[in-house]
Amino acid sequence: MTLHERLRDAARQASAAGAHDRRPWPVPEAAWTSAQSWIDLAFLHWRVDPGLVRPLVPEELELETRDGAAFVGIVPFVLANLRPRGLLPVPRLSTFPELNVRTYVRHGDRPGVWFFSLDAASTVMVEGAKRFYRLPYERAQMRCEWIGGLFHYESARPGATFSGRYRGVGEAFEAAPGSLDEFLVERYCLYTADGGRLYRAEVQHPPWRLQRGEATVDLNTMSPVPLPDDEPLVLFSARQDVVVWPLEQVG
Repeated sequence: MTLHERLRDAARQASAAGAHDRRPWPVPEAAWTSAQSWIDLAFLHWRVDPGLVRPLVPEELELETRDGAAFVGIVPFVLANLRPRGLLPVPRLSTFPELNVRTYVRHGDRPGVWFFSLDAASTVMVEGAKRFYRLPYERAQMRCEWIGGLFHYESARPGATFSGRYRGVGEAFEAAPGSLDEFLVERYCLYTADGGRLYRAEVQHPPWRLQRGEATVDLNTMSPVPLPDDEPLVLFSARQDVVVWPLEQVG
């Protein structure tokens, strides 16, 4: 990656902080501290019984449901251009595959994401995120390749494996207000817990540019609860630029 490309991507990330079109509450007054881009991302969602998920989420958080169902999302992507504010991404160190397993929660008037696990092919990312964001990151062996018109994605660590193929189809769109698509993707904070304390980190990004997706899942042992045999709801996004604020204790 050339210096011009790194500067261009950093500027694109910084501009995400001003894209407030869909954000339901104001951005923090403090400056964001890190930026990243999410590339070739698939949202794979399954409807599950809320009673299975509720025990896995801190009691201080409300488990969000839609039409009586909770959702478990498996989200494979490539994390690119990871950098602290004021610095440029470091070639080869700032880009790597990541895969998240998540559900949807709320504290007060702020809906957000709860992560069951986050796998990354970067030891630096895993150790840094555990230390600064108290998130359940794990180092995994991962691969993402474009072959025959599909993204082939694999992630494996002891006890948790994902292998599948996906792509976006059709025209790009933004999630309609009030839609299930909006419920699943337009989230502007994450929650985590450590030592009996609840924390929140604010994130900011432009409205998601989505496509409907197609996916074939060959192996998936990532979910902490049994997933139904139904095909997942699939959404795809070619790129999203994100800025992140530090953790703050909630309550």
